[in-house]
Amino acid sequence: MSRHDTRNVNPDLGSERSKATFDADKLTNVLDGGEQKTKRRREIELMVLQDRRFDWPDYHFMDRNQKYDRVIRQCSYYLEKMRELSDGTKDDIHYLTSIAFPNMPFPLGLHLSMFINVIENQTTPEQKAKWLPMARNMEIIGTYAQTELGHGTNVRALETTATYDPRTEEFIINSPTLTSAKFWPGGLGKTANHALVMAQLFTQGRCHGVHPFIVQLRDLKSHEPLQGVTVGDIGPKFGYETMDNGFLRFDQFRIPRVNMVMKNAKVEKDGRFVKSSTSSKLAYGAMVQTRATIVGSLAGRHLAKAVTIAVRYSSVRRQSELKPGHPESKILEFQTQQFKLFPALATAYAFLFAGSRMMKDYDRLNEESLSGNLDSLQELHATSSCLKSLTSYAAMVGIEQCRLACGGHGYSMASGIPAIYVVETPGATYEGENTVLYLQTARFLIKALQQAQRGVPLSGSTRYLSANFSGQSTIDQHLQIDSFVDAYKHRAASVTRKAGQRLSQLTAKGMNAYDAWNKASVLLVKAAECHALVYVIETFASAISSSTDRKVQAVLTDLFKLYASYGISNTAADFMQDGYLRGDQLDIVNDGILSLLEKLRPNAIALVDAFDFHDRHLGSILGRYDGNVYENLYDWAARSPLNATQVHKSFQYLKPSLAAKLSSKL
Repeated sequence: MSRHDTRNVNPDLGSERSKATFDADKLTNVLDGGEQKTKRRREIELMVLQDRRFDWPDYHFMDRNQKYDRVIRQCSYYLEKMRELSDGTKDDIHYLTSIAFPNMPFPLGLHLSMFINVIENQTTPEQKAKWLPMARNMEIIGTYAQTELGHGTNVRALETTATYDPRTEEFIINSPTLTSAKFWPGGLGKTANHALVMAQLFTQGRCHGVHPFIVQLRDLKSHEPLQGVTVGDIGPKFGYETMDNGFLRFDQFRIPRVNMVMKNAKVEKDGRFVKSSTSSKLAYGAMVQTRATIVGSLAGRHLAKAVTIAVRYSSVRRQSELKPGHPESKILEFQTQQFKLFPALATAYAFLFAGSRMMKDYDRLNEESLSGNLDSLQELHATSSCLKSLTSYAAMVGIEQCRLACGGHGYSMASGIPAIYVVETPGATYEGENTVLYLQTARFLIKALQQAQRGVPLSGSTRYLSANFSGQSTIDQHLQIDSFVDAYKHRAASVTRKAGQRLSQLTAKGMNAYDAWNKASVLLVKAAECHALVYVIETFASAISSSTDRKVQAVLTDLFKLYASYGISNTAADFMQDGYLRGDQLDIVNDGILSLLEKLRPNAIALVDAFDFHDRHLGSILGRYDGNVYENLYDWAARSPLNATQVHKSFQYLKPSLAAKLSSKL
């Protein structure tokens, strides 16, 4: 079975592919991390593509109950494939999930990620021996219940309680208020029978903060909720129609003492609380992994999908004349369309590379932690926090820009972009609200700035805070890579120093530290965003040399320059405020953007083809690989359930009014 149907490709799209100056497959290998990884990914994708049970052509014509029923059925097919890959790697499972549930949150997602991850990394050997086989074999289905009706990002203020009873060696899980109800966990509403419940731990009359507990919610045979457990679905949302996000309340519900997740902290039989010295640090590890996934696998891929759809459609859509009397032009020929789409294309590449690096950083941290070395954890937590915030928001904005670039047809669910957008949008909120995460990074930056000001040498991602940049940018008409990297570092250092000065000025006037932090928070958020951009820019620059093919290096260089130039152009005041960037240099940057649009134009289709999305990944008629948009869009519209009859049954309500008006005229 061929990966793409190439028998009847739209001539406009075929001609675009022939213009490329590089081999798209070689760039695909760079994105995947090597030729063998590309080969393996395609093998797994083909395994799903050949199984017709995964076909879901009429998704947008289903109601929510039908969608949930269908996705659960599809989960059973997915689990069959997982068993076939029982010896597979985490990458294999990621490839399988991406093709089996494209642009479609599925109810087993939190079970396979957070639930299993916590059991693997935060339980004792005895607990792991009990729970991990059941979780991996799908004998139990779990979710991660942290967010409550009244509290989300502020985990310390969660209201669910777990009170230890030494007489029975049990914890009493309780929801003491309405706002303590767990609210939003994916898979909780109808799918999961267990949950990792985050609750305030009380023992011997003291509260020891929030800890995780493994709690059974439903009977394993009947799937009915257990007595003392109230659980259900929270109802329709902006998107996520296939996900049963749920609510959960406990009424003095008892669980065994050993159901507390105990690797990092535990309660002894007599009620004594014992905490590991590294417990709070280890909790950050799972967050780093999750946020690294958001950067690359979610934000980067979602934006890449939307750009693929918009660029392909722009290559076959003809509208208006560039010159009077000439045929209508492809809309991608218009500079304004290129200006809408090519910066988003460059951003998608930047985020994919950043996500890949962040995941490698996490893997290195994992290896170091095995020997007790957690030195890099704080920095990785700070970096992953601001990267998650930067990429989730920018991807959301970029996806909407792609929809707008597709005109009226972009508003149709058939375009595929609305489905991508509503899956990406929650990324600005879950796993930490973006502003809160930026401020967490800002605390790390201010601490590093204070060290630099005391003469302490800095290492890692904050080295630029103690660097001596020249007073003038070296950006010129050659748009050198190093000049861009230096410019972003200079801007980050400058903004962080201004934030630090603001804090110092406020405290010097007698303001307490908490109020001063609040009054400086806009600048602090900006400093964290600038820090994230340094990471992205440095990573993108390094990625250029990850291919030995000069033509691939050349097109990656063009993308890098566009990404860096576009960022400077949009925030020029930051770079010019202290005289670092002159007005004539900004003119060079802006002229360079227009030149890069023209230079990238012949490679536009090859650059989106290099993402290597199958049509199933995209779920889009506008972004089809063969470019045959109009006939398929018309056929899709004709299949609408409203077209099942020529006269809809609701006409009975209009008929009397129409008849009455007709009689009055006669």
